[in-house]
Amino acid sequence: MIKSEILTPKWDPLLSVFRCSANIRIKEFYDWKRSLVSVKSERVESFWGFRMSNTVARVADALYRSGCLKFGNFRIKSGALSPYYVDLACLLSSPRELCNIADATACEIRNIMAVDKIDKLASIELKGALILPSIACQLNLPCTIVRKEEKAYGVTGRIAGAEVIKGDHVLFFDDVVSEGLSKVEGIKPLEELGAVVKHLMVVVDREQGGRENLEKLGYKVHALSKVSELVKALLQSGHISKEQADAVLNYIKKP
Repeated sequence: MIKSEILTPKWDPLLSVFRCSANIRIKEFYDWKRSLVSVKSERVESFWGFRMSNTVARVADALYRSGCLKFGNFRIKSGALSPYYVDLACLLSSPRELCNIADATACEIRNIMAVDKIDKLASIELKGALILPSIACQLNLPCTIVRKEEKAYGVTGRIAGAEVIKGDHVLFFDDVVSEGLSKVEGIKPLEELGAVVKHLMVVVDREQGGRENLEKLGYKVHALSKVSELVKALLQSGHISKEQADAVLNYIKKP
């Protein structure tokens, strides 16, 4: 007797990654998959030898329209003066751009999840923590916030949100990376609780050595954009002047 064959859809290893989420959005998955399958189909623009990807263009537009990317003279955490400043808190007043940044970040994290295990997301207060829940919702992942200081009342300690369990694979998210010191401060409490932190994701790499410093410590740093890419994209779109772009590009070239 010949056994009848049950016809089943062809198994797709990429789609199987997404079926773990009850809130899967099929259209979003196939849009993402197409971007992986054919790099040639990705819209790329050239400017001064600069190749601008869709992600960079999307992030640049969102940060500019929401007022997150500011130009002028700003004193940063290290005490140095900077010709620009990134303030992701401004996304709270621009829901559309908040969604754009959250979407772009979630897409990049999905790429990581396709090849590596991620159990939870984490960030340190304040800027990264403001948009982390929006990203976590899209990925159906628990998220944890690391306080800068111990809380002495109520639920004490430095961890708020999802409990960190020994062996958890945690991706650490933040707004920017400069020299990388604050990222180490945020990751340490997670590792002390037994979490495994391999991947860091930021919206903007300020190109001041932070990525290199963190990778020397064994972390893999992912950035949606570099600040040099952002200013070139904004100059090309006419949103900023050549003087503003040059001020930033010359700043990041300084040793």
